[in-house]
Amino acid sequence: MTFRELSEYFYRLEQITSRLEMADILRDLLERAKAEEIDKVVYLTLGELMPAFRGVEFGVSEKLMMEALSKASGVKVKQVEALYKQKGDLGETAQGIISWQGRGLSLVRVYEELLDVARTRGTLDKVMKLINLLKGLSGFEAKYAVRVIIGRLRLGVGDATIIDALSLTMGDKELKPYIERAYNLCSDLGLVAKRLKEGGLDAIREFKIQVGYPIRMALAERVSSAEEIIQRLRRCAIEAKYDGFRLQVHKDGSKVEIYSRNLEPMTEMFPDVVKAVIGDIKAQSVILEGEALAVNEETGEFYPFQVTIQRKRKYSVEEYAKEYPLRLFVFDLLYLEGEDYTVKPYIERRRALEELLTHTNTLRASEMFITDSVKEVEAFFEDAITRGLEGIMAKRLDAPYTAGSRNFNWIKLKRSYRGSLADTIDVVIVGYYYGRGARAKLGIGGILVAVYEPSTDTFKTISKVGSGFTEEEWVRLKEMLDKIRLDHRHPRVDSLMDVDVWVEPRYVITVNADEITRSPLHTAGRTLEEPGYALRFPRAVSFIREDKNPEDANTVEEIIRLYQLQKRVSVE
Repeated sequence: MTFRELSEYFYRLEQITSRLEMADILRDLLERAKAEEIDKVVYLTLGELMPAFRGVEFGVSEKLMMEALSKASGVKVKQVEALYKQKGDLGETAQGIISWQGRGLSLVRVYEELLDVARTRGTLDKVMKLINLLKGLSGFEAKYAVRVIIGRLRLGVGDATIIDALSLTMGDKELKPYIERAYNLCSDLGLVAKRLKEGGLDAIREFKIQVGYPIRMALAERVSSAEEIIQRLRRCAIEAKYDGFRLQVHKDGSKVEIYSRNLEPMTEMFPDVVKAVIGDIKAQSVILEGEALAVNEETGEFYPFQVTIQRKRKYSVEEYAKEYPLRLFVFDLLYLEGEDYTVKPYIERRRALEELLTHTNTLRASEMFITDSVKEVEAFFEDAITRGLEGIMAKRLDAPYTAGSRNFNWIKLKRSYRGSLADTIDVVIVGYYYGRGARAKLGIGGILVAVYEPSTDTFKTISKVGSGFTEEEWVRLKEMLDKIRLDHRHPRVDSLMDVDVWVEPRYVITVNADEITRSPLHTAGRTLEEPGYALRFPRAVSFIREDKNPEDANTVEEIIRLYQLQKRVSVE
């Protein structure tokens, strides 16, 4: 396959907004791709070179890209900048500047050159690699290559659409659960596609966990009371819910890799955890999951999350680790010495975990006890809140670890409901409104936000948000959103409302509101017979949640359940 052919598929995908049509086009693309091409096709269609957990980034700014375009074409930088200002899209700018036909490069060759650009460190060397790449591409091909490089491909294709298309290549959408399972075990859709192409459905059915490929994390449902926990689970495990970094730790001999909740590499941020895993865990190969918190060693108290999050900075991590040492409270064992533990019952995983952590300091098993008593659950919950923890988790004793899934095998209780919406909600920004009045000078006055609908892989609107940010945050937010602005509504966004500027659904924020109401204006939970759901008096309580992907936002189903809980508590 040539890169020109791939670009033509990208052009077709750009023209449509129907997810079903997208899946059909992708099916055709994936069927045409050879085994040595298909993983690269998947990555590039998703606008990346490798899965996020590989940590491969281009490191190419708009300014650097324009410099490369100028030197490749002989057009002055000012002219490139003027054309970019006119078009608002560097891909289209490249297409407008490049007049040569290109060399008909193969998809694999262009992919390798893109990877070379990403792995090149020096700015001058990077520019030279970009020039070489651009000179081999036609303007049409460069349009998409440039968009991939600067992170703005914007085809509207998500993981779920790729999974749909892969199942269609096998001639049966009923096979989708097998493909989803394989993806949930490795977080690498390119690898899944390659295995499927090479070995068919048998290879997917036999897909196994591999150390170094993060398992997509299991998620919990929420309830409003200890009583409901016991009603649902009967005798169950109750754990402390820590307010820290959720981490997945992979150990293979003396090599340790750490991944965040959204599966980004975090190994360099936690040298103390790496040291503890190598020194204290005798097993050669293991995958653990836990919550990391900064701890005051003198008092035993937990520092606020704002202290723990400082580990994400790139500099002085070792010094910060000494000043604010961490504890990793491990709550699950997913893999041990070649054996998949995700299929085992919780109680069996827990016993094996506790045996593994007998002589550790930095690594601790999470607090846990087993009960069927509502009073014991309530007492533990109140104690956890008093100690500054988020709340509690309840887990079904006989349940496997359901990778990438949210269900009632795990239940979280963070705080009680009081007839209004007391819990926070994570939403995705899908557009913004120009500022008016006092905010006119900011150029932004409010945002349109949505929640996630997994069954259709779409985002359904639930509210406008116009308060909670400082003036500086509004300015910063506009800068971030303008980098992902679109000329039209994103194909994965379902909205009855219009905005001044549509954006790619990328950024998650946390909001609070007085309550959830029914509204004909929003699409979250909307049916032919019933109106949607909306947040009343919403306000932002955080800036961008860098630890969350858009699909980690609250789901429509959760919103409906919160609405029902809210109504029930109001009546009581």
